[in-house]
Amino acid sequence: MADDAAARGAVQEVLRRLAITFTDFEARLEATPLIRRLTRGRFVLADYHAFLIGLRQQVKDGALWMSRAASNIDEDHLELRSQLMRHAVVEHRDFRLLEADYVASGGDLAAIQGAPKNIGSEALSAWMFHEASRPNPFGLLGAMWIIEGLGSVKAAEWGRLAQQRLDLPDHAVRFLLYHGENDVQHIGEFETMLGQVLPDASVAERIVRVAEVTARLYALQIEEIRP
Repeated sequence: MADDAAARGAVQEVLRRLAITFTDFEARLEATPLIRRLTRGRFVLADYHAFLIGLRQQVKDGALWMSRAASNIDEDHLELRSQLMRHAVVEHRDFRLLEADYVASGGDLAAIQGAPKNIGSEALSAWMFHEASRPNPFGLLGAMWIIEGLGSVKAAEWGRLAQQRLDLPDHAVRFLLYHGENDVQHIGEFETMLGQVLPDASVAERIVRVAEVTARLYALQIEEIRP
């Protein structure tokens, strides 16, 4: 019973620190040129296409680093390994939604499939695979909090704004609207995952640190998106 109470207390403390990190992350995103144009009504189709291209790189890598992370989790944490594997399976084709939105909004499929990662995407991808390659990479729960949290808090809002600004059909903003709905559920699973690795103090610190680095690199990815 005491161990359960300690774990619950540790989970709540980590969630509190992650919420602070996420608030700072939101502020950084809102200050990026792309998101400022979106929220202030200066968003054009070229911005939306650049946005989809930028997101595709990170989304395509997401299932890959989750799979790698799962493969490095030991047998004492099999349920967490299974959860990550299920999550990777659910999301491994999401980048195809981005491609479909790109084409539905007038873009050429070859352009989004052949676009290179920007500087921020390169840094973010390298960081995520680095962390996923560590033994028992529990710190990646912090990265998931940032990425899934962004989807649950901002994706639907951004999708609706893009649709309004550009007069897009529903089938041209499916990725953002879909994640706005489904990432809320993923965040609900997050607390359960935390409970499987806490109250270890070193794990708690790593989760928060990985969240902080991921947030900064994700913001850099958005900063580097150019129409």
